[in-house]
Amino acid sequence: MAIQRDLIIGGKHVAAASGKTTEDINPYTGQPYATVAAAGAEDMTRAVDAAAGAFDQWAGMAPSARRKIFLRAADLLEERAEDGVSLMAGEVGGVRSWALFNIGLAANILREAAAATTAPQGDVLATDMPGVYSLAVRQPFGVVGAMSPWNAPFILGIRAIAVPLAVGNTAVLKPSEDAPLSCGLFLADALLDAGIPDGVLNVVTNAPEDAADVVSTMIADERVRCVNFTGSTAVGRKIGMQAAEHLKPAVLELGGKNSLVVLKDADLDYAVNAAAFGSFMNAGQICMSVDRVVVDKSLAAEFTERFAAKVSGLPTGDPTNPETVIGPAVNAKSAQRQYSLIDDALAKGATAVAGGHKLENSLVPATVLTGTTPDMKIYHDEIFGSATTVLEAENPEHAIELSNDTKYGLTAGVITENIHEGLKVAQRLRTGIVHVNDQPVADEPMAPFGGVQNSGYGKFGGQAGIDSFSELRWVTIQQYGHAQYPF
Repeated sequence: MAIQRDLIIGGKHVAAASGKTTEDINPYTGQPYATVAAAGAEDMTRAVDAAAGAFDQWAGMAPSARRKIFLRAADLLEERAEDGVSLMAGEVGGVRSWALFNIGLAANILREAAAATTAPQGDVLATDMPGVYSLAVRQPFGVVGAMSPWNAPFILGIRAIAVPLAVGNTAVLKPSEDAPLSCGLFLADALLDAGIPDGVLNVVTNAPEDAADVVSTMIADERVRCVNFTGSTAVGRKIGMQAAEHLKPAVLELGGKNSLVVLKDADLDYAVNAAAFGSFMNAGQICMSVDRVVVDKSLAAEFTERFAAKVSGLPTGDPTNPETVIGPAVNAKSAQRQYSLIDDALAKGATAVAGGHKLENSLVPATVLTGTTPDMKIYHDEIFGSATTVLEAENPEHAIELSNDTKYGLTAGVITENIHEGLKVAQRLRTGIVHVNDQPVADEPMAPFGGVQNSGYGKFGGQAGIDSFSELRWVTIQQYGHAQYPF
């Protein structure tokens, strides 16, 4: 029997005002996995009502009390790891290793948020005014509107709310329609069970056809003072425009066209393993996934042969099988989009040295393409799936040129045994994140995470995340004497 879930508003589980529900489909079986409440605009307003009503109490709570809640919620997530594994397999086709990684990192994001509750809240400023203490003080915005994606649901769902809540905001979370449980309700359950007060965190699920109205209502509400969104660049651009219209700050973590640069002095075995992981973890459905492996021409032939052999052997199929590495795309539409990119490239002269054939059950085989050119869609579009391309570079300068030939700018990796040369290349890659002697898929809750160009703006993680979800206020105190006025 399918799971049934309601909205979470004011600490209560409530149906949508209209009574409407929507089905959450298992991508591998094509059958309903869950039925959830399908909110409308009035439900979003109810959720903002609850968040606004809870703000003063939450912002005024002792930091140690907030910290205790986050630490308990982190432990609860880890205790519920097996439930999370089942949930991700059934809802988004996530394989076991990916689900366990999600749980572990989500728990650590909560622990880092616990540390943020007692982080320094400002600075003492220099001043020319006699007898005055001048301060720059960080304070919460109020209500934060958060939108979380399906692809790394526990990680990105908890990241959307953890630090915003830790620094004293309340939140309304709208999870993806493809994973309302994984990137919304499951996470809220842990925080509620850990003791977060009613109304501090509210979760509004919706049907796909109502998404635009629900989100617009959230952003337009004057009590929502900051928004954050992780997802596609196309949708993120709309979110950013709406936020700007209402003069609200936004944190947007969007798509990527990420490169792994393999220089001539790379360890070839290490480079192959790094490329395979970076390209095909979670069937390539990660914003940091490798779309381009840019290989020095002296290594290109041998690298491609070894890479294709490794990729062709990756176990593909049922996500509930612990041995599976490549599970299904999130839905049949996503699988078809990936096949369309592959087919377009093959029709225009690319070669599939691995994969490229059709599978059922929303599966796309791990595919490696060579010979891609700028006239192919896959050269420019984010793949976000179980395919990657290998490009041959004449030298490091050419590798930089190929890697930067994109409007995106999220992350990159450089593989080399010459760290000096690797750092020289890394410094010239136009990305918000770069890893020398590693592939691009990496995340730590204490590190600033975010892109440039069409990959978005603003940062999650570390002090940068605290700054993103609090506003700076100038405060002066006339400690002794009185200010002097000219009249």
